[in-house]
Amino acid sequence: MLGFEELDVWQEGCKIAIEIYEITNKGEFAKDFGLRDQIRKCATSIPSNIAEGKERETVSELIRFLYIAKGSAGELKTQLFIACKIGYIDEQKYIYLTGKVLKVSGMLGNFIKKLKSEKGGKARKA
Repeated sequence: MLGFEELDVWQEGCKIAIEIYEITNKGEFAKDFGLRDQIRKCATSIPSNIAEGKERETVSELIRFLYIAKGSAGELKTQLFIACKIGYIDEQKYIYLTGKVLKVSGMLGNFIKKLKSEKGGKARKA
């Protein structure tokens, strides 16, 4: 089975986290330590939880951590909405980033469904 670095969903999660760091290093966003740090944490949580789940080496643990990553995607969407409404990012950037987050969230959901269907109730190596 693939290492986490080879998973498309992990790669896309990393791209989002990098973009979040880039936009939060600029302007007023860089000075708002609370929102800046929180949005960075949830953005990095997505690929980090995918990696942690994969390294646990059981399908059950991988699924559990994929759900956590999916939750972080929802958190990130919320924080992007807030960042847009208070003027840290413009609406175009908000729509673009939200689209990327929705894509990763969908990928996570599909991966979870696939693993559950393959699992057949048995814990095995991921």
